[in-house]
Amino acid sequence: MTQKAVEEFRDHVSWGKAAFFEKYGMQFVMGERDGCYLGDLDGKKRLFNLHCNGGVFNLGHRNPQLIDVLMKGFEELDIGNGHLMSKARADLAKMIADLMPEDLDYTVFGVGGGEAVDLALKVARAHTGRDKIISARGGYHGHTGLAMAAGDEKYRAPFGPPAPGFVQVPFGDRDALAAEMDTNTAAVILETVPATLGITVPPEGYLPAVRDLCAERDALLIIDEVQTGLGRTGKLWGFEHFGIVPDIVVLGKGLSGGIYPLTATVIRIPLEAVFHEDPFIHVSTFGGAEVGCLVAQRVLEISSDPKFLDHVNELARAFDQGVEKLRKKHPRFLLGLRQLGLMMGLELKDELSGPVLSKTAYDNDLLMVYANNDPSVCQLLPPLIMDLSEVDLVMGRLDRALAAAKRLRPVLKIKRQVEGFVEKWKH
Repeated sequence: MTQKAVEEFRDHVSWGKAAFFEKYGMQFVMGERDGCYLGDLDGKKRLFNLHCNGGVFNLGHRNPQLIDVLMKGFEELDIGNGHLMSKARADLAKMIADLMPEDLDYTVFGVGGGEAVDLALKVARAHTGRDKIISARGGYHGHTGLAMAAGDEKYRAPFGPPAPGFVQVPFGDRDALAAEMDTNTAAVILETVPATLGITVPPEGYLPAVRDLCAERDALLIIDEVQTGLGRTGKLWGFEHFGIVPDIVVLGKGLSGGIYPLTATVIRIPLEAVFHEDPFIHVSTFGGAEVGCLVAQRVLEISSDPKFLDHVNELARAFDQGVEKLRKKHPRFLLGLRQLGLMMGLELKDELSGPVLSKTAYDNDLLMVYANNDPSVCQLLPPLIMDLSEVDLVMGRLDRALAAAKRLRPVLKIKRQVEGFVEKWKH
């Protein structure tokens, strides 16, 4: 079954992905999945999921509580109509408002994170009457229009000239941001902890300083919580760690429960006025599907439970202790752990080490990936519902993966050097 699926994927979905996974001996086609585990189509390999698709599977694969809610919802509902009023959307939006600080009381629903970010940037420009959007170099907000424009050039360049009005500054550098902000700045958009940049935890005082700058200069602060929201950091919202209240919060991934796509752009009360003159100026056909809203309500109920968050923090302490033991065992390869709750990244020897460890982790039945904008870091994003006892299982597999990576890395380094020499010789 796997080979046929690979061939059809290669021929009709993505030749490049099929070639990539074949090159590295990772021709894994998703099959049975449950809880923390993801099996292949032939039932020959079962991975512990430390990737979770960036937090989509915070509550595990096929969470039975969420499936039950979805199935019961289908007895009466479908996706609904985005042009009409909806009790399901109102109930979910009210729940989000109750869980958000201050006057973050309005929510516009979407399907993907890029769509939700696009809307946040549209609202910022409409509300302020300004054009300039400042984001962090190395950050990531999605592959759609405005979201892509707020990202790094390598994601934009193949698709034509950049959209105007977007600039980037280094994450964590308050002075660089202050120098770039001017009277035309509509918004600053940041991930609470940029995952693609390498799980970079903000330096002390940085996010409060950004909040102050935005207030001083009448610009909006947009916080992208697509990965850090819903308990991933040990608090319901990642920005709670830093004592700030954004003007706009973007939610996604985990809000779906891994069951039904749904995202949310949460805005302060004054910003909702941009829709007053024409409330149909923004619509999303599938955004806020009513059956999906029911799932998201249950996700919020689970994720906001103090006992659930206590469990996340208990797991975080266990991972911290486990990784520290591995660091002492592999000191020249594993340099440290970047961590905010279960938003974690393994700091490795160099930029070759992340891809190597991703491969050897796979060989040892762990699904984890390196940070695309900093390959010296491997992301470590386990399901929030994993049992405490499973931390030891993960550490055992990770130990073997690290040992294998240390052996493989020098071989690949030499191979890369030879390939580089041959390429130069050809030219």
